[in-house]
Amino acid sequence: MSRRVVLSVTAGVVVLAGTGAFAVAYAGDQAPSVAHSAARYAAPDGDRGGSLTFTTDVTASSGVKDVKVLAWPANSAFAKKRLTANDMATTESALCKPAGEDTVRCTYTATVSRVEADASPRGLWHVAVLATAEDGGTTLDTKAAGFTVV
Repeated sequence: MSRRVVLSVTAGVVVLAGTGAFAVAYAGDQAPSVAHSAARYAAPDGDRGGSLTFTTDVTASSGVKDVKVLAWPANSAFAKKRLTANDMATTESALCKPAGEDTVRCTYTATVSRVEADASPRGLWHVAVLATAEDGGTTLDTKAAGFTVV
């Protein structure tokens, strides 16, 4: 083989290896993704208590560390002052179970008493999600799902 061919092949291998290393590093830095979110609200009825159930799929290449959930009325202060990750710091976590290689299916369930339902604002509500990956990356979706309180 000529020296020129050997140098060309070597240069190609170096470029491909560098591109592959960059792709792996870039994939590792990606924030978690939140998908397939849904909320179901059932108001208390007679002696039966009400509930809010929220589900979502979260994917993170480094693994999912935590998923925080907050339901908030669309006409609240969060509608004017954007909800932040700091606002989500003390909210409750969803229960997550493996649902694929890098994906977990998370479920959050809260009971709703008659007193709570009567005191809640009527109308559209949003469910916010803060997903945190094992590598520290975060994703905040302030309107991952919605439901209506009538």
